[in-house]
Amino acid sequence: MTVPRQPSSPDRPGAPEPGRDGGRTEDRRHMIRRRWLTATIIVLLIGIPAGYLVTSANQSRNSGRDKEDKYSATGLTEGWPSKVQRRLYDVPIPPYSAEVAYYETNNWRTSRLYVQFLTSNEGLAKFLKQIGTSESKLKADDRTISKRDRNVVGWEFTGPGPWSGLTHEQKDPAPSQDVVVDRANPEHPMVYVVSMTTP
Repeated sequence: MTVPRQPSSPDRPGAPEPGRDGGRTEDRRHMIRRRWLTATIIVLLIGIPAGYLVTSANQSRNSGRDKEDKYSATGLTEGWPSKVQRRLYDVPIPPYSAEVAYYETNNWRTSRLYVQFLTSNEGLAKFLKQIGTSESKLKADDRTISKRDRNVVGWEFTGPGPWSGLTHEQKDPAPSQDVVVDRANPEHPMVYVVSMTTP
C-alpha cells in the first residue's frame, strides 16, 4: 500500500512561491510583457504632455524672436513708449492698440519720436482730436512723413492703402506731428506718427 504524497510546504527551502494567479508562479515571459506594458503607459502619460509643453514653449519663443527681429531690423522697439515720452511728444496712443512700436532720436537741435500703432476708427478719431486736429484734415494720398524720417525706421508706405496724411504744426516748444494713415483694413487703420520737438 502506498501513501499519497503530501504537497511541499511553502516554508520549506527550495519550494516555489505562490503567484498572483491563485498559486501558479508568473513565468518570465509574462513578467517581461507586464513590465514593458507598465513602462509604455508611464512614458505615454508623462512624455506626451511634456513634449507638448516643450513644443508650445519653442513656438512661443520663436514667435517672440520673429517679432523682435522684425522690429530690430527697422530700429523700432516693440511696445509702448513710456508715459513721459508720450506726454513730452504729445502722442496719446489709444487704449487697446496693437502692433505698437516706437523709436526716439535726440540731438542738440531736435528730438523725434517715431510711433506706429494699429487702432480702430474710433481710436484714430480720438487720437487726432487729442493732438488738436481731426480726420477732416487728413488729405488723401498724402504721405506727410518725409523720406528721411521713413528711412530712419524703415517705413516704406508702398502698400495698396488707401493712404492719407496730415501735418499738425504747433509753436515751439510744443511738438509738431506728421501723421500717415493706412486704411488697407477699413475697420482698423494703421497709424504712423513722427513727433518732433525743439528743446
